[in-house]
Amino acid sequence: MKNLKDLTYGIVGMGIMGGSIAKAVRNNILSQHGSTGRIYACNRSTACLSQALSEGVADKVFTNQEYDKFLPECDIVYVCLYPHATLDFLKQNKSLFRKGSVITDISGVKGIFEKEIDDVIREDVDFIIGHPMAGGEKEGYANSRSDMFIGRNYILCPLERNRSENLELMRNFISEIGFTRITETTCDIHDYKIGFTSQLCHVIACSLVDSAQDEQITAFGGGSFEDLTRIAMINAPLWTELFISNREKLVSHIENFEKKITEFKTAILNKDEDKLMALMEESRSKRLKMGSIRTVSDKK
Repeated sequence: MKNLKDLTYGIVGMGIMGGSIAKAVRNNILSQHGSTGRIYACNRSTACLSQALSEGVADKVFTNQEYDKFLPECDIVYVCLYPHATLDFLKQNKSLFRKGSVITDISGVKGIFEKEIDDVIREDVDFIIGHPMAGGEKEGYANSRSDMFIGRNYILCPLERNRSENLELMRNFISEIGFTRITETTCDIHDYKIGFTSQLCHVIACSLVDSAQDEQITAFGGGSFEDLTRIAMINAPLWTELFISNREKLVSHIENFEKKITEFKTAILNKDEDKLMALMEESRSKRLKMGSIRTVSDKK
């Protein structure tokens, strides 16, 4: 198996995620004694590239007009772009990837890649679909950090075409940059469950904030509102794409949520104490069970 500390890593898109991956690789892998690996960074704008160079995070930088110089040099390519931009990038640069290289992504939807994988990826390179469950409210390279992934969850969606040695390489890499739990599942299950645990939560947070009739109401906050709405400080273009790309599964979750919140509304209107108690006891019991789940494989 390839040694992680001797590989050339290519990061496409040096925003908060791409920057954090580059910094984690530098600090956790390439700082090891005897390391010969390198980090190549590629981005549309150049300000973050200059910063990555000056900080010693990147060894070499490229603009998105230089993929022909950049991609043939990389053993692992991390594509840190929006979902459809990732798909376009793979299609447009199919011929440029180094033979035997591993390509991976960070996108919050996966079905769009599985459907087109055979058309956008050559047989002599390996595209391993993945989703690091980490991030932040503030965007851009300036907000990236090397410790972003410590203790977090990573989702892998292995395909039959993936080589076993490359999957193991990715598992080792994921652990080395700080992730402590790897969940392996299908693209369909990923999109269904992320639709609930992430996308629905963002819809609810935005809806809660937008429903406020008084912008000064938070002067009466005690933490509940803040906890529930942190994620409402959202990257609108990215999440619009995620919502629409996963619309069937997300709308199904929204409809289930609507049914449940209607139950609460009806019980409150009817002064139905027994129903309210039952609803809240059910939610408490469910939440306790959810908190105890630590699965590493979910392929059912």
